[in-house]
Amino acid sequence: MATGRSIRLFLVDGTPNGLLTAEIMNWTGHVLTAPRSKLVELIKRPEVARTGIYFLGGPDPENQLLTRVYIGESDDISRRLQQHNRPEAQGGKDFWERVCLVTSKDMNLTKAHAKYLESRLISLASGTGRCVVGNGTSHDYRALPESDLADMAFFLEQIRTVLPVLGFNFLHDAPKAIEDQDKTPQVSPVFEMLLPRSGIEATAREIDGEFVVSKGANAREFWVGTPREGLHELLGSELRPSVR
Repeated sequence: MATGRSIRLFLVDGTPNGLLTAEIMNWTGHVLTAPRSKLVELIKRPEVARTGIYFLGGPDPENQLLTRVYIGESDDISRRLQQHNRPEAQGGKDFWERVCLVTSKDMNLTKAHAKYLESRLISLASGTGRCVVGNGTSHDYRALPESDLADMAFFLEQIRTVLPVLGFNFLHDAPKAIEDQDKTPQVSPVFEMLLPRSGIEATAREIDGEFVVSKGANAREFWVGTPREGLHELLGSELRPSVR
């Protein structure tokens, strides 16, 4: 049986789309997220000048249906964010729309810790299949004492727990196609998607809040001429539960 967790969220400016902090009981980490439009307010906060790691997220310029994520670390995150906010021609990054940063409340997160976390997070994000990682390479940084490696393993697990709550899902493996409907826990009805004219036939179940498609389903890779917003509406309108 899974153990429950408590995450404390605080709306800094009173709105769900502004600055937001997140903390977990008995964890020294502090998470802060904001849209790019709030960058001026964000960099005024004291924790942004600390050592930590950060995530830049936004649509992938080469495929708007995918999310691009850049993962970085710094002794002064505010300075790095101001650099990333420049136009791409001036060494900045154009794609990102939201930023999330993780620092330590007790100021014990060092540069070496941040480099290790950056390395592990890039590796994890690259292997989930949920995003395009904007980092060029991932250095395997393990120059930490054994006790520090254990501490960072715990720190990393807390990051993986809290980020999905804030809308950053790229650190968890994407759901795989269901091999056998009969072996799948009956937690959801079977949904069918049928478009005979296009040769599309698929079934899926809702597992952990996501539609997981059954193995052997047929579908188009791209919907030509369908905007991103319309794609979800189209798929949603064609999915209907069936009795199984």
